[in-house]
Amino acid sequence: MINGISINCDMGEAFGIYQFGDDEACMPFVTHANVACGFHASDPKVMWRTVKAAKRNGIKVGSHPGLPDREGFGRREMKLTRDEVTALVLYQTGALKAFLEYEGMVLSHIKPHGALFGMAQRDESIADGIAEIGRAHV
Repeated sequence: MINGISINCDMGEAFGIYQFGDDEACMPFVTHANVACGFHASDPKVMWRTVKAAKRNGIKVGSHPGLPDREGFGRREMKLTRDEVTALVLYQTGALKAFLEYEGMVLSHIKPHGALFGMAQRDESIADGIAEIGRAHV
């Protein structure tokens, strides 16, 4: 962090043939990358490429789990139980952690994406499901 300020940016949201944004161009200006984990956006190649770029740029990496809603980019709410939320955050964060560990990095944080973030703000059980994974893995 520069002067105690942390600047994070959502990254790794491309997938397959679809390219979105220029993550590497943003990296000199941020301290933390929130890397999409495959449900709302991203794929294994993009996740790994983003992790490697973050490593080259000295940026901390956190998971950016979203709802399983690529068509709506994770911005449409779903009715989920606490256990379902916990499982989907664990699954996505675990995938990102595999790339981080392979690159000799550690998970910095978890920052829910889109509708999942909004749901957690309004529903304590959803927030608790996310926090459970944060306590176990960060």
